[in-house]
Amino acid sequence: MTDVTRILSSIVQGDLHAAEQLLPLVYDELRKLAAQRLAQEKPGQTLQATALVHEAYLRLVGADPKQPWDGRGHFFAAAAEAMRRIVVEQARRKGRVRHGGGLRRADLLDMEVAAPSDDEQILLLDEALTRLAAARPQAAELIKLRFFSGLSVAEAAAVLNLSSRTARRLWVFARAWLRRDMERSTGSAS
Repeated sequence: MTDVTRILSSIVQGDLHAAEQLLPLVYDELRKLAAQRLAQEKPGQTLQATALVHEAYLRLVGADPKQPWDGRGHFFAAAAEAMRRIVVEQARRKGRVRHGGGLRRADLLDMEVAAPSDDEQILLLDEALTRLAAARPQAAELIKLRFFSGLSVAEAAAVLNLSSRTARRLWVFARAWLRRDMERSTGSAS
């Protein structure tokens, strides 16, 4: 049993100090995953990897200390889902009128009109991912682990207890499914 799994078990059993021991063990890996995820965002992203890790950690451990964890893989899959939700919430928040409504800054001297941001794509992806989860839950989990946590196909396969070959096939399928679904949603399908 790894240290992470042991500490997760202690948290479930009510050990109040176990959560303090967990963060140093998983922080570097969560920070790396968050940095990889945010590196995919457009320049000017206001969400920092450290803030994403802290928010995700609080949601995982702080909200329900009795949350049953089935080990390290389950914890990191839940972390990927938490990071996904935080990024989507950030995109929705930025899309609100009071936060700029998806407009970008334009130099008045250039007389440019503000254009929509890439946050629309994040929201489209989230909606498509929800539909994929209803049809093929394992494919949706693989996408979450790859896209929102930055895991490789091999790492995601290990978390999902899949062979690398099965995970690669599922990755190809899920990407194609999402692309088709998002094109239909935007009306750009031919």
